[in-house]
Amino acid sequence: MATSEKLPASKNGKSPRWGMTVDLKRCVGCQSCTLACKAENGTPRKVFWMRVLEKEEGTYPLARKVFLPVRCNHCAEPPCVPVCPTGASYKRERDNLVLINQDKCIGCRACVVACPYQVRFIAEDTKGYYGDELTPYETESYRKWQPRTVQKCTFCEHRLETGNQPACVQTCPTAALVFGDLNDVESEIAKLIRGRNHFQPRAELGTDPSLYYLT
Repeated sequence: MATSEKLPASKNGKSPRWGMTVDLKRCVGCQSCTLACKAENGTPRKVFWMRVLEKEEGTYPLARKVFLPVRCNHCAEPPCVPVCPTGASYKRERDNLVLINQDKCIGCRACVVACPYQVRFIAEDTKGYYGDELTPYETESYRKWQPRTVQKCTFCEHRLETGNQPACVQTCPTAALVFGDLNDVESEIAKLIRGRNHFQPRAELGTDPSLYYLT
């Protein structure tokens, strides 16, 4: 069930490391997270910070669909940060989020190429979904984005500032997404990782993603 509960304050005195678990047994591919992200952040057309990939497994009559939500993993060792020539891509010390300063971004795409997860995007123009004339919603939303600069999932950092969950987590109807502080051993997310079989996306690359898929 979707939740509107606020995030608890850190209990151990350490800076939080925000992360997310995705329960693959609960995800039904409804795309609610994709739509919630789009509505909350007002991203330009063709730009989706949150996506749900689908594939078929097995053969008839036991074939089934598997759903895999993907987004920026806010890695502990993000390869996108050291390649940025202007310092636009950076890791914020106080909460370990990987963010982008659009005022510094020159659109060189070095970080886009360096990211092994293909979750960074560039809006090539300022057109809306209905052509050159923007809807009132697009007019207001697009003011946040500079054309031809890189953007990606921020874990809804503007919502975290007020103690709220990311929009995708709050919207998920099956509670497949759990968000919290990986540095707090008593947090729900830490308990899930300890108690369930899981994997991190492309963990062999040494990026230490803050995203865990529960199997």
